[in-house]
Amino acid sequence: MKPSPFLATLLMVGATLGWGMAGAVTRQLDQAKGFEVTFWRSAFTLISLLVLLTLWKGPRYWRQIRWNDRATWVSGACWSVMFTAFMLALTLTPTANVLVTLAAGPLLTALLSRLIWSQRQSRQTWWAIAVAGAGIVWMFGHELQTGHYTVIAGMLVALAVPVAAAVQWNVIGQSPSGDGLLNSVVLGAAGSCLMTWPLALPLEASVRDLQWLAVLGLFQLAVPCLLAVLAARTLRAAQMSLLSLLEVVFGIGLAWWLANETPTANVFTGGVLVLGALVVTSWLDLRSAPQAAQTTANN
Repeated sequence: MKPSPFLATLLMVGATLGWGMAGAVTRQLDQAKGFEVTFWRSAFTLISLLVLLTLWKGPRYWRQIRWNDRATWVSGACWSVMFTAFMLALTLTPTANVLVTLAAGPLLTALLSRLIWSQRQSRQTWWAIAVAGAGIVWMFGHELQTGHYTVIAGMLVALAVPVAAAVQWNVIGQSPSGDGLLNSVVLGAAGSCLMTWPLALPLEASVRDLQWLAVLGLFQLAVPCLLAVLAARTLRAAQMSLLSLLEVVFGIGLAWWLANETPTANVFTGGVLVLGALVVTSWLDLRSAPQAAQTTANN
């Protein structure tokens, strides 16, 4: 079923709210640390997706998947990197630092497509890349000056997420639609489990930790991914990109409210530069899309 534009927008807002839970929930953990956090979240995400997709599409769904699709495997490998690096970064650095670093993903995608595949980019995209890059450099520079090396390490780990996302979208050419995207997320969760299992031993998570990690797997990743897939049936790429920025707002706000993580001044400044560049670029893309369609129709 293709949702209406209003419903699709609500679905995407709900997805970003779910994604934004990660930092606040991670701060509630008692004993689970580092790679163990990543392992359990990926495991619960995998279990949740297997159950939800079976209920939604039926058991025959798994026999109809084209496992020889190279694009799906590339996408799955990138999702594995993103799942692993994101949660590991949250155990090393404040939530706001991680989310602002992740927000540079769309601009890194545009930059990589130009450098490797020679795809032309608009002037406003280049300006946005420059401004967002300045915001990221500002945050890294401030942390380096203050000697917060653990925070810097966490931000470097977090930087692997937008880099992996940029590689994914450029190799695939465009986001896998519908089932292709879901299949790659399933592969990504499975790959993240396999990568982090040896590094997570010995498993020391308490029962309370496992409950919180199950919440992350189901409500922070599995369900939001399904909502985003449904929203993508109606919304354009520029609209999806613009709405996805709400993850940064929700994530920082929830961590501030529920975990007392107050963003520092340098993170606020860097975040304004990164998010401002993305908002302006997405807004210009939305404005130019109808004009381009009209020009094509007239020709």
